[in-house]
Amino acid sequence: MKSKKHTLWLTVLLASVLTFSCKDLNDLNQNPNGVDPQKANPNLVLSTVLTETGKAFVDLGYQDLAGVMQHTQKDGWVGTHNEYDWGGSQSWSGYYDILRNNQYVYDRSVQLGFELQQGMALVMKSMLFGLITDLWGDAPYTSALKGEQGGAANTFPAFDSQETIYAGILADLEKANTLLSKPKAEYTSTVDAADVYYNGDPAKWRKLANSLALRYLMRISGKKPEVAKAGIEKMLASPAQYPLILAAADDAAMPFAGNSAGDSWPANAVYDANGSNYRRLKMCDTFVKALLALNDPRLGVWANKVQIPLVVDASLPRNTDKIENGKRYLSPDKVAGKEVNTDPNYVGLPVAIVGGSSYNLSPTAEQAANNPHVSWLNDIYKQAKGPLLKSRLVSAAEVRFMLAEAAQRGWAAGDAKTHYEAGVKASFDAWGLSSAYPAYIAQKSAAYNGTQKQIIEQKWIASWTAATEAWFDYRRTGFPELKVGPQAKRKVLPVRFFYMLDERNLNKSNAEAAISKLEQTPYSEADGKNSPWSKPWVLQGTGKPW
Repeated sequence: MKSKKHTLWLTVLLASVLTFSCKDLNDLNQNPNGVDPQKANPNLVLSTVLTETGKAFVDLGYQDLAGVMQHTQKDGWVGTHNEYDWGGSQSWSGYYDILRNNQYVYDRSVQLGFELQQGMALVMKSMLFGLITDLWGDAPYTSALKGEQGGAANTFPAFDSQETIYAGILADLEKANTLLSKPKAEYTSTVDAADVYYNGDPAKWRKLANSLALRYLMRISGKKPEVAKAGIEKMLASPAQYPLILAAADDAAMPFAGNSAGDSWPANAVYDANGSNYRRLKMCDTFVKALLALNDPRLGVWANKVQIPLVVDASLPRNTDKIENGKRYLSPDKVAGKEVNTDPNYVGLPVAIVGGSSYNLSPTAEQAANNPHVSWLNDIYKQAKGPLLKSRLVSAAEVRFMLAEAAQRGWAAGDAKTHYEAGVKASFDAWGLSSAYPAYIAQKSAAYNGTQKQIIEQKWIASWTAATEAWFDYRRTGFPELKVGPQAKRKVLPVRFFYMLDERNLNKSNAEAAISKLEQTPYSEADGKNSPWSKPWVLQGTGKPW
């Protein structure tokens, strides 16, 4: 009986093997619940491209690059934020992941004849490749995103020069400007639900394309001023053909859904239960003092007032240290030899100091301290979402300040004062302070004085939570004139990211060729050429920022 059962099972097994061996393995590997890439609507992937890009930009501009540009400082876990001790920790792999998805959107849109999505994908390609070359320098570009085609040249792509990448970006944006030039009703497809930036409005996407072109023309203005001048003047001579983001209502800004940690404002206290990521970020002394000097009401939107101000009173008896009526009163002997800031409203944390968690006589020196004597970020930044919590990719304020700078240089870009004032107003509008603008701009300290320095400093202020762009401005202009702190890794601010170790190992010859083209500076020191203090092509020969 047992022998007959074994024979029966062998017969069934053999029949199964013969049946399945006749089928194509690709058929067996089909996911019945999945979407066939050959048939999918590109909108399904486009939404991911937009949201992941928005998150990537705010993660830079609100986190460590806000430390570089001295919008914020940390009083715990300070190394990368306050001191630029990066050690090759940054990676571009996430950006290339987004670009691969974006390439699918473009290719699939070409197959379907979806011109709106093609234009949007070219804008996103330009934004992301621009970010990569701005952060690192030379990078895979023309041979990038082709790994599935096989071959060594695609698997280990050569690095293109920054000059080539910027030229490619400008060409793609010119093409996008044409693709996005039709009225919405004339496109054969819509993207409303997928488009978290503009709800499928091609006119706004067209403005974004041209505003990005303006950004990258200004980016190369120190290296190739004649190209930048010609490109900017060409655009401004034909405003109907090259519309720009000129009002805050057209800002490229992504709100957060706030449904989970992955789609919420970074460092919120909703999904970070103990709030330590929120608490360790403090306003920077440099930024606070700049805003106070201008009587700038944006400070109150971005920061909380000091919980317990310090009052040093010479009339008090020695050894006095007491809290009364919400203030901490100290006799002069209690603060002798110590740095204290007694501003009654806003106190920033100085740059890269020793013992930041105990600054200004903090009663606790714990990491991510509950220091009541410095200004914390406004409570809105504890939230997972909100009307002001957006990833700000390109703004009307940025565009207006670029136009002001172009005009200040003497280029045919209109009136510098008009653009400067419009830039300030656009920032006030974006942060819900429209009514405060007239009084602010009427101040002598805020009135236009005709200098590039003032334009860039106001642009730096307007870049709050989007400090990445302020860093790129600083590199090419030297403004604002920022100084490093005593704990900083070098005596000047860095100008790029390290090429990461995995790229140097896996794509060794191409990475080494790119590193060889960097300009080593006295601040590169032990890093060698692959240093955050080595200059990429866009800065070489400009004398900027130091």
